[in-house]
Amino acid sequence: MMTARKDKVVQRELRKDEPMSRHTSWRVGGPADLFFIPASVEDLSSFLHELDSKTPIFWHGVGSNLLVRDGGIRGVVISAARILRNLEKVDQYKVKAGSGVPCTQLARQCVRWGLGPAEFFAGIPGTIGGALAMNAGAHGGETWERIESVRTMDRRGEIHERTPTEYTVAYRSVTGPANEWFIEASFRFDPEATASRAAMDDMLARRKSTQPLGLPSCGSVFRNPPGDHAARLIEAAGLKGHRIGGAEVSPKHANFIINRDDATAADVEKLIEHVRQAVIDAHGIKLVHEVRIVGEVQR
Repeated sequence: MMTARKDKVVQRELRKDEPMSRHTSWRVGGPADLFFIPASVEDLSSFLHELDSKTPIFWHGVGSNLLVRDGGIRGVVISAARILRNLEKVDQYKVKAGSGVPCTQLARQCVRWGLGPAEFFAGIPGTIGGALAMNAGAHGGETWERIESVRTMDRRGEIHERTPTEYTVAYRSVTGPANEWFIEASFRFDPEATASRAAMDDMLARRKSTQPLGLPSCGSVFRNPPGDHAARLIEAAGLKGHRIGGAEVSPKHANFIINRDDATAADVEKLIEHVRQAVIDAHGIKLVHEVRIVGEVQR
């Protein structure tokens, strides 16, 4: 068994009225009633076991594909990414990764271990947990193509072992047992495939050259419709550079909306809807959100 890193000691924190703008890649979002950072998996399990069953729970990763409205989130936000960072090679072709592991870290470590195909994970922003929840993909690869099993935790704090047969997996969509959240995944790679550092570096270089990585965004806002690309449709509708408030359609990549100038979540959501309607008007195609929009509208 080979382990990539050791977890740092994390202190338990329970914050009240925590601004979600601190925890999303768009840097927008109102307050969470409670924001919980567990000290360990056991601490997380205990917290959930003791939590009132009526309290709403929102599971937060790193906020890379998330828009929190300006009114914030009621109930408790659980931020467990810092304790779910285990990454280990179990056998010749199997890897276990905690849901808090960044996808780029998984890609780099698999290249070091000579496991493939794993390079496409370098093109996925965010963590393994988010990739599992939405079947994230890049450059022709998708997360659940590599999944052998997952571990989840339910709202009572109990851990479950699940197989892919217990989930309905589609393009950027995963449906499974209700009120459970991913805490770990086991990946199986192909004996015939070899990892390529050059291929991974090429993916990262293309991402850097074509995406506005230095500015607050959530990555791709819309899913690609069958046989086409959302970015092409948005650009063809003349929307590059279009702004509402402080939110802007990126001049570099039309499927990115950036926080150009102290945008609010309302600015971003209004621009998302404007883009969606403009593409319907121009092409007759209704784009579907890839970004997750949560929380309450500010009154």
